[in-house]
Amino acid sequence: MHIRPVSNFRGEIKLPGDKSISHRYAILGSMANGITRIKNFSDSHDCHSTLNCLKKIGVRILRNKEGIEIISRGWENFSQPCETLNAENSGTTLRLLSALLASSPFTSKIRGDSSLNRRPMNRIVAPLRKMGARIQAHKGTCPPLLITGSQLRGINYRMPVASAQVKSCLLLAGLMAKGQTVIKEETPTRDHTEKALSFFGADFQQATSLLTVSGPASLKPTNMIIPGDFSSAAFFITAALLIPNSRLRLQKVGVNSTRSTLLDLIEQSGGRVKRTKLKTFNAEPYCDLTVSFSPETLRRFPHQIKGDLIPKLIDEIPILAILGLGLSKGLTVRDAKELRKKESDRIHSIVVNFRQLGVKIEEYPDGFHLPPGQKIRGGKIQTFGDHRVAMAFAIAGTISKTPVEIDDPSSVSISFPNFFKALQSLSLG
Repeated sequence: MHIRPVSNFRGEIKLPGDKSISHRYAILGSMANGITRIKNFSDSHDCHSTLNCLKKIGVRILRNKEGIEIISRGWENFSQPCETLNAENSGTTLRLLSALLASSPFTSKIRGDSSLNRRPMNRIVAPLRKMGARIQAHKGTCPPLLITGSQLRGINYRMPVASAQVKSCLLLAGLMAKGQTVIKEETPTRDHTEKALSFFGADFQQATSLLTVSGPASLKPTNMIIPGDFSSAAFFITAALLIPNSRLRLQKVGVNSTRSTLLDLIEQSGGRVKRTKLKTFNAEPYCDLTVSFSPETLRRFPHQIKGDLIPKLIDEIPILAILGLGLSKGLTVRDAKELRKKESDRIHSIVVNFRQLGVKIEEYPDGFHLPPGQKIRGGKIQTFGDHRVAMAFAIAGTISKTPVEIDDPSSVSISFPNFFKALQSLSLG
């Protein structure tokens, strides 16, 4: 696919349902006894992977024009799958479902695609084993995971690294364990799981950095309207900031404070952003966003992203790299070695592709430095099978001198199947 330069972005789009929230409500709904109804459920390939795995452990899932219904008899009644569960490319699916399988009275196996099977899982395996889980990992740390269910027990656990997926895995395990599970989180990460727990009737408390959940829990079903995915919105927000005469309206975008740090930085930098129609459902805030071209933002936006900002911006760093091309002082990203363990080694993916497009960039073990004053000349990029790399460099194509060719556009289906259709509609004004 070739992405060509555009003169401006104008128009209005509705984004897909938030991927992170969709995963969590589907899984918690499967753990509850009854029917959980979810509107605007994400149409991402990753969330379909979660639903397919849930079906194979006995959960009924019905679709309608508004979303899905999760019909379950509760986590105590999951059934043994007849085949290996396949999380495909979804690390969230594999990490969160491992908690459910670890407490179920049967032996099961869960794997991913070739990319996910190379990603180490010790961050969930080690604490789950402390809770009494019996897990065998390929080569000691990687999927497939062979899990023999057992009665889990609550633990006190200090998070060694900031990870919302690990935190959520342990909170879910704590719901099925005997006693209290206490998690100490030094650096805050996205809190969708914590917000959802009370709506499913869980015994959950939060005091500053301590999260406590009690089990075994008897969860009740609930209803949810999933807001638009902010991480998907970030690509279009960035395009509007970079391209003169652009003005976009994004409908019902989730603005959870643990997810919308990019928006906060833009507003603090004088960005032309308006939040309207602010509403909240199950403690998840959302609103319409109107974003316009803003040269002031490009002058004032932080030229260093590091430290505590990294966990809050981890999914946005590929598109932040593209924004860095327009920043007056360039962009330096540090403390982001976690990017090397995503769907691709995202630091390497960003560096390789920028160099392919004639952009000078310095690679660090934990980030990169992008000097200011550079233009993209066009050329061919590799997605490395990574949806966020594909979408970020598609936006790069809209500001390049000549077209940017994307080798595997299908990778965007992991999070945003209609991304290119939306991109085309906005670039036509």
